[in-house]
Amino acid sequence: MDLNEDFFKPKQNENGSQSLKDMVALSEDEQLLWTGKPDKKVFMLEQFFKMFPIAFLWLCFDGLFIGGITYGIISGGIPPLMIIFFVIFFAIHLMPVWIWLSHILTARRRLKNTEYAFTNKRIIIKEGFFANLTNIMYSEISSVNLHIGFLDRMFHVGDIVIYTSSSKTHVLEDLHDPYLLVNRLQQIVVDIKTDIEFPNDLRPETNSGYKTKYKG
Repeated sequence: MDLNEDFFKPKQNENGSQSLKDMVALSEDEQLLWTGKPDKKVFMLEQFFKMFPIAFLWLCFDGLFIGGITYGIISGGIPPLMIIFFVIFFAIHLMPVWIWLSHILTARRRLKNTEYAFTNKRIIIKEGFFANLTNIMYSEISSVNLHIGFLDRMFHVGDIVIYTSSSKTHVLEDLHDPYLLVNRLQQIVVDIKTDIEFPNDLRPETNSGYKTKYKG
């Protein structure tokens, strides 16, 4: 695998700056291979549809009771203490709706904070409302898979699902060129692990086995 291929040149933000500089400092022998962000349109649509069926049904179900209680309050048939109880009860019972709304209201901030990068040593993930930073060393990765959902297929993006040896799962969401990207990432993982298990110094010059571009 050629690290100088155009596909692995650092991508830039819309403002023209390399996003990795805002994420983390690289060590002297660390090389940036790729940076990217989720597709804006798909990311925002997914935040809306992710819990929408559950939230909608939950709201309709509770709405029937809230409507009946409201009619009782207007007609004066419900005492004040019961009104307070119902307000507290439904404020808690409508939690799936509040969670769905919070996903929508914070989506733009989370999208702005979400960014991914590959170096020759690790995968860097910045995500969440507070821009939490996660580093995944290639030696920790047990599997790299690709997930293509309905919206992903429509807009030609995909999610890269990374499983680690500690049974943790990380998802790089809504990336363009998903098939090419996951193939390259799988190749990096294989190359790095091969160099760890079989350092170049231990390989004979006539070795016809596995060859890697990385130098251990």
